[in-house]
Amino acid sequence: MSNTASGLTKQYNRRSFLRGAGTGLAAGLLAPSALEAQQATAPEPITHAGVKRDLTDKEKVARIASNSYPIRWIFKNRGNVGDKKTVADMKKKYGEITLLDFPAFTKATFPGVTKMDIWSSLFGDVDDQSQYEPMTITGYDGKPRQITEFNPASDNGKKWLEKMAAKQHAEGVACHHISNNAPRDICDLDEAKRRAGIDVAKKWLDGAAILGAKSMRVNSGGPRIAPSPQPNETSYPKNPDLEKYMDKCIESFKEMAEYGAQVGVKVTLENHWGLTANPINIRTIIEEVNNTYCEASPDFCNWEHKYLLYHALEDLAPYAHTTCHAKFWDRWGQPDVQRNVRIMLNNNYIGVFALEYEDGPWDGIEGAKYLYREVMAAL
Repeated sequence: MSNTASGLTKQYNRRSFLRGAGTGLAAGLLAPSALEAQQATAPEPITHAGVKRDLTDKEKVARIASNSYPIRWIFKNRGNVGDKKTVADMKKKYGEITLLDFPAFTKATFPGVTKMDIWSSLFGDVDDQSQYEPMTITGYDGKPRQITEFNPASDNGKKWLEKMAAKQHAEGVACHHISNNAPRDICDLDEAKRRAGIDVAKKWLDGAAILGAKSMRVNSGGPRIAPSPQPNETSYPKNPDLEKYMDKCIESFKEMAEYGAQVGVKVTLENHWGLTANPINIRTIIEEVNNTYCEASPDFCNWEHKYLLYHALEDLAPYAHTTCHAKFWDRWGQPDVQRNVRIMLNNNYIGVFALEYEDGPWDGIEGAKYLYREVMAAL
């Protein structure tokens, strides 16, 4: 066999592995009647091997997680959740809670759901400054600004995590995933910044393990808009700047995945912004890292243009096995949530669908309830 043929075989086997990595538990979940109904209404036919029966409602809700992000408005917070009027309106309508209340809120709001996806900016006792540390970040406008982030390695931060774990146990609701914005500069070309970002991620992985989380998102960092190709002497565009950031990102995620394996928490890449706005970059990073503790956590709607809305999810679905964001965001018109769920299932996804409402005709809690109904209908 030629070297070229050998390389193609290895590439094919790698992709086949990724597409099949989650098949075991997915087999035998849909009855022929459900299959026919879904094929009649969706461009993506359900093609699971071993189709035998419908999921029970209990099995369906086991595939769903509440999500604190769309509900962030009602949390007692440090002024870091967004528009003040929305906060006031939502708290007037629903009252105020802390993250320690979220397990009970999940049970009361989403019948049968026992898993949570928690946004990092809501962690901690907001009245205890010792649980937080100051950070300087680059804002959307490109200017530096000061923020504070929860420090899971602080003495009182650890105590708070233990208290949260006890609340979870008491309510029978577990933290499944952490949508984490705290680790920054993961692909930064400044080595000191990159190392600092990795150190923060490791502290959070330790904290995630205390809560029993299965996975944790880490953003790629770097420029919010990835470098664009530039013309050169051959007249064919090249993008050496992107390569530099990709090199650092791959290096960082290799180290974080190795650490995640030690504590039992997967590190995930979400189509969020910067390098990871492009699904091909996410696939490339995951393949280069080549560690089962590094995978994708696709978001249904975080795309740069409308043509990525379903096609890009097809690209990422084989690389996801634990968590995805079942999102509604009318940025590109009304998304077909059920179609997106079926895309994931058709790629043998056996993980959890976290209910992340971004924006549209409802408030955050109404939107999350809509997503609950849509995901239940599609499963």
